[in-house]
Amino acid sequence: MPGIKEIGQIALTVSDLGAATAFYRDVMGLQLLFEASGMAFFQCGDVRILLGTADLSEGEHPPTILYYRVEDIEKACATMRERGATVERDPALAHRADDHELWLAFLRDTDGHMLALMSEVPTS
Repeated sequence: MPGIKEIGQIALTVSDLGAATAFYRDVMGLQLLFEASGMAFFQCGDVRILLGTADLSEGEHPPTILYYRVEDIEKACATMRERGATVERDPALAHRADDHELWLAFLRDTDGHMLALMSEVPTS
């Protein structure tokens, strides 16, 4: 099995990052974890919410990405590739924190929806 444990993160594309950050922080009351590279990260229970912007054509629907938490991202990605998933980006280091590294891989489902695998690997 790929080893999916739970949804770890949901990415929402927004048109105005400042306004969206204020809304999720001040109106929704979510805890702002950090901001980096044009993105804002919030905690919502056990799930992180990532807000980010993207250049969209008029009428284009902004994408939402579900991030599935796995223990072994290399193995999970390889298993899904063997089972027919289209891998858009192989596992790669995305962020270093004080106590862990965040690794991400991106795949597409049968309808072309983007999905991601995420693994937080302890550094100590």
